[in-house]
Amino acid sequence: MTQILPAAGTLLIADPFLKDPNFMRTVVFLCEHQEEGSFGFVLNRLYDFTLDQLMASAEGMPLPVYYGGPVQVDTIHFLHQYPDLIPGGFEVAEGIYWGGDFETAVQLLRDNEITPRGIRFFIGYSGWSEGQLLNELKEKSWITSKGNQRLVFEIDQNAIWKEALKDLGGEYEQLINYPIDPQLN
Repeated sequence: MTQILPAAGTLLIADPFLKDPNFMRTVVFLCEHQEEGSFGFVLNRLYDFTLDQLMASAEGMPLPVYYGGPVQVDTIHFLHQYPDLIPGGFEVAEGIYWGGDFETAVQLLRDNEITPRGIRFFIGYSGWSEGQLLNELKEKSWITSKGNQRLVFEIDQNAIWKEALKDLGGEYEQLINYPIDPQLN
């Protein structure tokens, strides 16, 4: 299977042998890819604190927050499926929106007008400088595929990496069973 080129909406699936502790066995959803750089969010690494522990405006809302990546870990971002209700978002892929009015999103959650199943919060993000991501792809650190709502909003964070590889089928599906360190086999 041929790798797809990175673009907004691409999933970066960590190669089973990628050792970088920030990205080992992760799936990153790219929100933007341009010549000057790229950024996205790790989908399958739960952060140690919930939204209400990080934001006073979300008091009483113990929603999960994911570790989006090692860059600007003092910022909160979100992906959602509610473009008609949360103004200011940007469509990254079909039915997947990045950002928008944070306070509106929190109020809609509080009022049960949107469900937590359709929104995902991240602390920090993953970023690549000019040419960095393309070099990592040449080094085969990442396997690429097209992002979709099912994986981006998957509740079981432990299933995302395996499911992303299963979706590719064939030889990729076999990677699920590879040990993290083949020398230990």
